[in-house]
Amino acid sequence: MKQPLLLIFMYSAYPVAGAETTKRVTPTKSKAPNVILIYADDLGYGDLQCYGAKNVETPNVNHLAESGILFTNAHATAATSTPSRYSMLTGEYAWRKKGTDIATGNAGMIIRPEQYTMADMFKSTGYTTAAIGKWHLGLGDQTGTQDWNAPLPCALGDLGFDYHYIMAATADRVPCVFIENGKVANYDPNAPIEVSYQKNFEGEPTGQSNPEMLYNLKPSNGHNMSIVNGISRIGYMKGGGKALWKDENIADSLTIHAIRFIEENKNRPFFLYFATNDIHVPRFPHDRFRGKNPMGLRGDAIVQFDYCVGEILKRLETLGLRENTLIILSSDNGPVVDDGYDDKAEELLNGHSPAGPLRGNKYSAFEGGTRIPAILSWPAEVKRGKTSDRLVSQVDWLASLAALTGAIIPKGAAPDSYDFLGSWLGKIKKDRPWVIEQSSNHTMSIRTKNWKYIEPHTGPKIIPGPKVETGSSAEPQLYKIDEVKEVINYAKEMPEKVAEMQAILQGIREGKKLINRQF
Repeated sequence: MKQPLLLIFMYSAYPVAGAETTKRVTPTKSKAPNVILIYADDLGYGDLQCYGAKNVETPNVNHLAESGILFTNAHATAATSTPSRYSMLTGEYAWRKKGTDIATGNAGMIIRPEQYTMADMFKSTGYTTAAIGKWHLGLGDQTGTQDWNAPLPCALGDLGFDYHYIMAATADRVPCVFIENGKVANYDPNAPIEVSYQKNFEGEPTGQSNPEMLYNLKPSNGHNMSIVNGISRIGYMKGGGKALWKDENIADSLTIHAIRFIEENKNRPFFLYFATNDIHVPRFPHDRFRGKNPMGLRGDAIVQFDYCVGEILKRLETLGLRENTLIILSSDNGPVVDDGYDDKAEELLNGHSPAGPLRGNKYSAFEGGTRIPAILSWPAEVKRGKTSDRLVSQVDWLASLAALTGAIIPKGAAPDSYDFLGSWLGKIKKDRPWVIEQSSNHTMSIRTKNWKYIEPHTGPKIIPGPKVETGSSAEPQLYKIDEVKEVINYAKEMPEKVAEMQAILQGIREGKKLINRQF
């Protein structure tokens, strides 16, 4: 193939983290808004009614969308949880740091205490901060060395959070206990906790050897190690006693703690990172949400998530806080149907498409892996009922919200986060010039408003368990965004465009700041 002429490509002067990409957007209200980030887990672009979902009703999320802006072109930075959350909370792409793949439940802290986080940013301007829900970014100083029976030497208090009530990783990974302010909540001294991801503890049952004990859910692939609450997990755990969670109560417990934090801080500005677990496996919602739609447990989990959103909205209204509370609702990555448990999620789709019209799901380099629902509502400042097709990325939340609060981001912190506050608030019609996407096998993609380039990767095309397309190909892939399904690869007939996209991606890898550029 004839090589294209070298493209003229300018670096420098693209705004550093926290700087303005356009004129600064200043809220008209003098009082700092409360900020709540509702971060769903494995919620797909097509999983909400307001995004066209079939077979499931989400009235509370619909109401949130009607009160603000629904984004149709918003992106997480990765197609899996840990790297996506790392990038969002630090403003740094996860692929820049080793050890940011899907974390075990006994991983050491991936975000280190010396790093600047979104919570640090809010705290620096007088906010009270909290993280409630799924964490999945490690606890303690080193992997596998935690003493779960004592206060952890490193926890979220070292990352700017004044309060936390969290799950160490995901519901399908041990330890199956909540951590509150660095200690196991409701700790049972008669059942000391041991955790291992290498070998089982003598005499402890597992899903593989004791399937008769799986009275709540059975695995479809993997997930056959320690049994907690009649469900086998990833990893081995001993003890816990009364501290062990019951999966059907997780959503209620997280929501109650979130509401309590809001009530306790109603007279001062607060930042709440509310990271729900509902759509992630094992899906085992409370009985009162069962049978609400034809999709079985996965659909019921979406209904439960919608309920949690509604409870927070109702309490904000009751306390008179809703008007000046900025809420962002989004997801950490795309959806997955069969992700390790026999919950009939695949068989019961009944025409529902979790990723909407998009190709690919969680784990994938295709669009369904990282294009996610995103809704922003702030009644005091943002017009109601708007839909935005602005190209935006979650990595920019840190710098954009810093611009909102007047926080100063330290030199070198949040290197990949830019101030697109005007785009997020719907006050400026400005697209991010590009967004970066990372699949589970580290395939990198770059997405502009009109084009998507996926780097060559020689890995398998299908992940066998969840039966997800990886998006891997030994050849470069170039797709037109208006051809939603990413079927026609234009790479061979448009080498100049491929070279252009490769040059941008290489520049980003090298940490160069790009000038405002038209694509």
